[in-house]
Amino acid sequence: MVENLRGRGRPFTGLGLQAAVTAMGLDPASDLPRLWAVLTVESRGFGFQPDRRPKLLFERHVFSRETDRRFDKRAPDLSNSEAGGYIGGAAEYERLDRAVALLADAGQAPEAALRSASWGLGQVMGFNHETAGFPSAAAMVAAILDEEDEHLMAMAGFVRAHKLGPKLKAGDWEAVAKTYNGKNFAEHGYHIKLRQAFEKFSSGVSRDLPIRRAQAALLYLGFGKTMGDVDGVLGDNTRRAIRAWRLHAGLPDSDRLDGGDFDLLMAAAGL
Repeated sequence: MVENLRGRGRPFTGLGLQAAVTAMGLDPASDLPRLWAVLTVESRGFGFQPDRRPKLLFERHVFSRETDRRFDKRAPDLSNSEAGGYIGGAAEYERLDRAVALLADAGQAPEAALRSASWGLGQVMGFNHETAGFPSAAAMVAAILDEEDEHLMAMAGFVRAHKLGPKLKAGDWEAVAKTYNGKNFAEHGYHIKLRQAFEKFSSGVSRDLPIRRAQAALLYLGFGKTMGDVDGVLGDNTRRAIRAWRLHAGLPDSDRLDGGDFDLLMAAAGL
């Protein structure tokens, strides 16, 4: 199951971003900080892990609900009336695989496990696949394996179906948080995190999509620890990662991607 969920991991494009923002009912010229705020809180602003699998978070309370609690006693860390048990990162795929195995042992398809995880850049829950525009959670997951543009469109479908566009435009972070994170959003300060992220992205810091693409390539090539987040900001961490990659690639010492260096980096990462 895990190996089948590894795709190309291509970062979103400018056209994909504009299409998704428009589909959400937002203004590409003025509302991008609002979208970036949600993406940052949900997935740290990037939809793939270093191994190119979509980011996910397995929700045991959802799996318990989706399976009529039949696995609660057998595997309480995977099926439980209470949320929790998160491990984070790639380890969440181990939880997903174990849930899939439980279903397989019971002669069932993996759909309930896929419905019980939040996926990709916008962390859309699998059980929201219809609002995201897909007939099943499996279809939604298959669609987001290669392109972040698909992550954005799935999120756009969710936002549109729940009429979140006007709430985002109005900066009604409590309303956004309640719809996006559930009725207990305030327990974890979700609305506060959204507002703080929005204030950060409204400060005028530039998000550059080619830099973001370069950061994704550096992440896939093993320079993530040097670089930090894939956020489209050419900061000191990204410069250190560029320098490390250039040294690894036998290029002259520099922390810049001049001339054809960007193309070399993209080719090395298969982007």
